[in-house]
Amino acid sequence: MLGIIPVRENMFWIGMNDHETDLFESIWPLPRGVSYNSFLVRGEKIAVIDAVKSNFIAAYTDKIRALLPPGGSVDYLIVNHMEPDHSGALKAMRGIFPDMKIVGNKKTAEFIRDFYGIADNVISVDDGSSLDLGGFKLKFFLTPMVHWPETMVTYEETQKVLFSCDAFGGFGALDNRIFDDESDLVYFENEILRYYSNIVGRYSNMVQRAIDKLKDLEIAVIAPSHGPIWRKNPAHIIALYDRWSRHETEEGVVLVYASMYGNTCRMMEAISQSLAEEKMEKVRVHDISRSHVSFVLVDIWRFRGMILGSPTYNTKLFPPMQSLVHILENEEVRNRFIGVFGSYSWSKGAVNALHEFACCGRLTLVEPVVEAKCAPTAADLEQCRLLGKNMAQMVRR
Repeated sequence: MLGIIPVRENMFWIGMNDHETDLFESIWPLPRGVSYNSFLVRGEKIAVIDAVKSNFIAAYTDKIRALLPPGGSVDYLIVNHMEPDHSGALKAMRGIFPDMKIVGNKKTAEFIRDFYGIADNVISVDDGSSLDLGGFKLKFFLTPMVHWPETMVTYEETQKVLFSCDAFGGFGALDNRIFDDESDLVYFENEILRYYSNIVGRYSNMVQRAIDKLKDLEIAVIAPSHGPIWRKNPAHIIALYDRWSRHETEEGVVLVYASMYGNTCRMMEAISQSLAEEKMEKVRVHDISRSHVSFVLVDIWRFRGMILGSPTYNTKLFPPMQSLVHILENEEVRNRFIGVFGSYSWSKGAVNALHEFACCGRLTLVEPVVEAKCAPTAADLEQCRLLGKNMAQMVRR
């Protein structure tokens, strides 16, 4: 049947590709869609591992039926994560397969009751417990706050497949090229980092705990619930997650600014010119009024230096810049060099707020802090060029 792809013997991808949702979680843009990866394991007992969003129930359950023996049913639905892009089909599946047991941990059972009003035939598993399907053996590991409190992963011991749900996943529809060795990994690695920085990054410490917990498993395949399935080089995506969750960065600078009438933009251009003169090859410039924060975040997560500039707006930060700073505080971004600049007319405010953020203790401030009154003077622009030069020197260390 179209859209059923073998992952290993008697293991199948039965996921769906979503080209219709514009904003993931109603926040993050999906210019090339997203996949909801679901898997069916066919032993003596049949288990489905993670479901899909409710929009795709009809096509999804057709795939499941195509893999069942005549008159057969799904014995278990494994719920690694309760967010509705994975659990949305749960209630419909229970209606179609009324004897199906739902498997999760204690917190999962609470969410199933609260989301869907289901309390019967729910099996609660503990960290390290197993489920024998006859020919396949599933082992469960709790990975709380990666990125909800009930999240866990499922490891199939005979084929050494890790079903990791949101961990190691990313944006972008798969369109029947589901494996890492047949995908555009330059594109997908960027979309995986965008997913990480937008959604998971706040919980980097918990990601580190999860990686440590799973480090002794022999893993032949990593099968996340979004993005490519890693069968050729699963160690690669683990290494990327390890680096990102340690806040390790590469040489480069993200220059994010706002400008109402062009004066703060002139300051940005002086900094940008200085970075070019310093031969800083990787520079990303974002007008925060026009660049969606999703794409700003992925660059900030990648590069060692960031420079933020804003005009004062009603004695405070310009609202889109304030929103970015709030997100960066919530994400607990660290181990970066930061420069700040801005302008004001009748009252200061923006540069003070940026300076306060820069001195939070997780970031290293690069001088000078540049503030222009109304329009930048020649001396102000020279200070901007010095900021660019000093930033280039710091990120190269």
